[in-house]
Amino acid sequence: MTTIGLIRHGITHWNSLGKAQGVSDIPLNEIGRKQASDIGDRLAQEEKWDMVISSDLSRAIETAKIIGSKIDLPISHMDERIREINCGEIEGTTEEERVKIWGSKWRDLELGMEKFEDVSNRGIDFLKDTVHSYKGKRILVISHGALIGLTLQQLLPQKFQTTYIHNTSITILNHAEERWECSLFNCTKHLN
Repeated sequence: MTTIGLIRHGITHWNSLGKAQGVSDIPLNEIGRKQASDIGDRLAQEEKWDMVISSDLSRAIETAKIIGSKIDLPISHMDERIREINCGEIEGTTEEERVKIWGSKWRDLELGMEKFEDVSNRGIDFLKDTVHSYKGKRILVISHGALIGLTLQQLLPQKFQTTYIHNTSITILNHAEERWECSLFNCTKHLN
């Protein structure tokens, strides 16, 4: 069985302001660093992991480095397929600003945002390659909320009609005999 622990990066200043981040390279804030440290402490007390893979955006890399320092694992590699959805023109704006600029139906406009299907396809492609390349391993993957959520919705549509992924939550996927199962979803017990 191959196990993948999907972790969303720690919180950033833009997260706390409600701004769409997308592929803008926004660093963690102090709370985000503390969240990453807290999940690292949790993981150090639980089962061992074999490797850490990160998105190539700095908020994920920093989260992965902090976690890695707690579980004694460096980042194996970074993969741009697990970076966040490209939000096009809405990056750096809040919902209130989007409504003011483009109106309440801004979601119906072509604003350069990456299609949800393309995001989930990137995530699925990454997962398939990972289980093929690291069969039987336990892999932590540090990524982003929309990427994780949309990938889960495509991978296990009966289980995940909608998703919301909290900062530094962990979701555990197990892959065996060509089947995926989710044994833990969006868990943040380390933050309580």
